[in-house]
Amino acid sequence: MDNGHDTAAECADPGLEADVFARNCTSRPVLQNVASRWGVLALVALLDGPYRFSALRRRVDGVSERMLSQTLQTLERDGMVHREVQQAIPPHVEYTLTDLGTEVAQRLDALIHVLESNMDTIRAAQSAYHRD
Repeated sequence: MDNGHDTAAECADPGLEADVFARNCTSRPVLQNVASRWGVLALVALLDGPYRFSALRRRVDGVSERMLSQTLQTLERDGMVHREVQQAIPPHVEYTLTDLGTEVAQRLDALIHVLESNMDTIRAAQSAYHRD
């Protein structure tokens, strides 16, 4: 759908309106970070409240320590996650969602709900696809 924007240069200038469909728009890598498998799962897990790194890694089953660390750093850089070092002995780090992260995570949670509640339909479609 053409929105009337010059997509080749869109978003290279911070004063321009964001257009994720534009090749050079800075919103595109943010979408990629949020919509990645680990980005989605980390954000939605954090809807439950603050998590320490090791507890979040257990919650997001299957993510490596390195991948979760990179994902959280990226989400923190994009303003979705807040990282706070707790002054305890030993010191530990706690992760929470920012207001923006909460809004994004709630929308992702709704998407997850739609997928999970329609798995019978999805499996039937997959089965039919593989039979053809």
